[in-house]
Amino acid sequence: MQYNLRGLMAATFTPMHADGTLNFGQIEPVVEHLLGSGVAGLYVCGTTGEGPSLSSEEREAVAAAYLAATRGRVPVIVQVGHTSLADASRLAAHARAIGADAISAIPPFYFKPASVDVLVDCLAEITAAAPDLPFYYYHIPALTGVQFDVVDVLRLAPVRLPSLAGIKYTGANVDEFQACLEFEGGRFDVLFGYDEMLLCGLAAGARGAVGSTYNYLAPLYRCVIDACRRADLAAARRHQSLAVKFVHAIVRRRSVAGLKAVMALIGVDCGPTRLPLVALDADEIDVLRQELDALGFFEACHGEYASSCPASP
Repeated sequence: MQYNLRGLMAATFTPMHADGTLNFGQIEPVVEHLLGSGVAGLYVCGTTGEGPSLSSEEREAVAAAYLAATRGRVPVIVQVGHTSLADASRLAAHARAIGADAISAIPPFYFKPASVDVLVDCLAEITAAAPDLPFYYYHIPALTGVQFDVVDVLRLAPVRLPSLAGIKYTGANVDEFQACLEFEGGRFDVLFGYDEMLLCGLAAGARGAVGSTYNYLAPLYRCVIDACRRADLAAARRHQSLAVKFVHAIVRRRSVAGLKAVMALIGVDCGPTRLPLVALDADEIDVLRQELDALGFFEACHGEYASSCPASP
């Protein structure tokens, strides 16, 4: 099944109130901000959206709110993976019912699949609940601990995963990513999921990417893409290097907690993270703001940055 995405897809945050309850009223402002920045789609209830920390009922409500706010203007992929395959199947069926454009799933990550065959059995059970929706396997071994050769998943797909459209590849093995891209002449849509290495992914042939920092740095990453298109490698490196400085400054503040805190700094507050993730306190956020300001982060967030993407001298 072909379902090809192009450009940058934002892995969305789940807005919350100070007490950790969901803040549905902030989802539409988040969507309008993202569409205004030029992202090509939304990826909902993944790692960035704290999907594993939400109840199944909360995940259904968040997905429905994002679909309603997006109103078909860009594709929306809903991440439905769960430690319980029954819950994952329920989430897949719900995503289909509310009009999601595609579904995605991490593998079970507590009791882990013992082989690629077992992994595919798990994914087949999930996708059977929404067989007509394109499916993206979410490969993120650093968090799930499930690390099989993803090409083997693609080999088994035609018979056992007929709805498999591609992979959300969040790993640093660019050789494996490239092998997935090139498998059977580029049959599958493989989305690159490592913001700090976007340039590497583009060099390997990436046509689409999903990332957390695309929530605010889409203009800068578009400069990386545009420089690659015009074969200006020096400019692409310069833009990517700047992105890496920003990402490192943010993720060393407890990863997703730091990433989410930045949304408030750009005026689209998504609230705190939920335990077991520990949100940044006011002093930590102020120090982060000062560091990002000194690096030129806030200028790079604006659309004007992308429109003036400086080429190499």
